[in-house]
Amino acid sequence: MPEHTHVLFVEDDDVIREATQLALERDGFAVTAMPDGLSGLEAFRADRPDIALLDVMVPGLDGVSLCRRIRDESTVPVIMLSARADSIDVVLGLEAGADDYVTKPFDGAVLVARIRAVLRRFGHAGHSAGAGADGPADSDGVLVFGELEVDTEGMEVRRAGQPVALTPTEMRLLLEFSGAPGTVLSRDKLLERVWDYGWGGDTRVVDVHVQRLRQKIGQDRIETVRGFGYKLRG
Repeated sequence: MPEHTHVLFVEDDDVIREATQLALERDGFAVTAMPDGLSGLEAFRADRPDIALLDVMVPGLDGVSLCRRIRDESTVPVIMLSARADSIDVVLGLEAGADDYVTKPFDGAVLVARIRAVLRRFGHAGHSAGAGADGPADSDGVLVFGELEVDTEGMEVRRAGQPVALTPTEMRLLLEFSGAPGTVLSRDKLLERVWDYGWGGDTRVVDVHVQRLRQKIGQDRIETVRGFGYKLRG
């Protein structure tokens, strides 16, 4: 992780915002903290942070809408913060393009660990251990699955010859699948490999990202194996 990684933190609760900012700064992060979504969007456009932490319930422009606005302009990693673990909050945030979420109240050390995990995988989007191990690759590192082409060296994806725009998390997920076509990958294994979770995590993160990936590469390309996980059709 680069020194003084810049974090945009949007939180309307003054106590949480100030305490979290201090905790992150003690861990070496540079933090821009904003109390509402509109000022958060302005700060994002002005500063171009390395990662954004967005509370779901902020005034002006809620966290989910802010995430969508950021995702329209950038693939910068986004972590949503929610006071509830309700499925609606979690799924809406992830469907808006968030890469992960943390439920409040959170432990500062856990939040830092999650930030660092996201930053590690964004910094190593092209270094998935399984990618390219199997599958029909040519000398340029291009894996071909029907009309889908995955360039594991250039980090580019094409479907029927047209470029497909993926976030780094979606790219890492696809690399895991394309590195082992036809092999069932469990949700826990994907959490470990893609989200860098060394502990149990919420598998809804996997399910929503798989659905987002299907929308981009074809609904039938990734098959659900009930009770086990997912696999890429070769």
